Amino acid sequence: MADEEPQAGRFRVLVLNGISPKGLARLPAERYVAAKDLALPDAVLVRSADMHGMEIPASVRAIGRAGAGTNNIPVAAMSARGVPVFNTPGANANAVKELVLAGMLMAARNLSGALRFVGELGAGRGELDKTVEQGKAAFAGFELSGRTLGIVGLGKVGCLVADAAIKLGMDVLGHDPDITVDAAWSLPSQVRRAASVAEVLRSAQFVTLHVPLLESTQHLVNAENIGLMQRGAVLLNFSRQGVVSDEAALVALDAGQLGVYVCDFPSEALLRHERVICLPHLGASTREAEDNCAVMVAEQLRGYLEDGHISNAVNFPAVSMARESAFRVAIANANVPNMLGQISTAMARAGLNIHNMVNKSRGDMAYTLVDVDSRVSDALLAELAAIDGVLSVRYLPHRG
Repeated sequence: MADEEPQAGRFRVLVLNGISPKGLARLPAERYVAAKDLALPDAVLVRSADMHGMEIPASVRAIGRAGAGTNNIPVAAMSARGVPVFNTPGANANAVKELVLAGMLMAARNLSGALRFVGELGAGRGELDKTVEQGKAAFAGFELSGRTLGIVGLGKVGCLVADAAIKLGMDVLGHDPDITVDAAWSLPSQVRRAASVAEVLRSAQFVTLHVPLLESTQHLVNAENIGLMQRGAVLLNFSRQGVVSDEAALVALDAGQLGVYVCDFPSEALLRHERVICLPHLGASTREAEDNCAVMVAEQLRGYLEDGHISNAVNFPAVSMARESAFRVAIANANVPNMLGQISTAMARAGLNIHNMVNKSRGDMAYTLVDVDSRVSDALLAELAAIDGVLSVRYLPHRG
């Protein structure tokens, strides 16, 4: 499919959820219209709306998720159409970090039970002070300082949690076989390295999980390994529902193996267990996080729609190239041999001189930006789109 971006018109962005005005302000009104119920949108901005049952128009060139998880978006179907799906890793990291700390403190100091106890006292009850003094012994807890925190997943959130825990006097053990260079630079030097998830579970009084929900992380903590945890340990899941097996957690709680399970994903099985602390998916629910996510995803969409740049797409490689001419072509294609040769040959036949070209791949997906010295004809765009394996072709003349 070959598309020339609108010259006189504006890019149309369909907004499926409430998006922070600070983010929408990054889409200038002279180039963009962002609204609900738009026909033939060029892009979609979404937070939590489930897009799996939605008929996504063929006009859509990109989807931006104001948040980290993309389980609500049909990523595979979009990849087959050559449509990148952007997310905002790290934009809500501080909000999640603070909630993890709150969860640890709630578990360590028995705050849920204490709040329930006080809430049931009743305003008209006599001898309130005496009742409080007699009852508080049941909620005695312990301090975080000197305890070991195990972190599985050392991305932006994991690194921030590690730093905060160290400042609270905790010993921190971390595991992430896929840690990035940037994350490694951000990780405090005091964090000890664990060779496996099992080592983390075995060694820590608190274990917090910060991994995406993938086939490899489904039930990462399960019936086979939860018994490795120290008796009375606290497990925290602010990643995704499914990373921990609810059934395994309940069995471990009833056996006394697990002290408290803190999670951000209520389920029918967990709701009424006295040693489960369920929060209503509050991880990114702060004004600051919503602003950060909206600003980040809006800028990513704008960079892609106007210049073909890709940053933080879950299904495309990261690609950026400074413009060397006013005429640019962006091509998404299957990662197969001789694709660049076919693209450059077609352009040479059309009499175009290539100023600059960048091509990168990620798994089965490849993406190419090409700057040429003169206007690209509709005939050439159609020829490029017809190459076997090409998923989308976009013409991006500089709009000034």
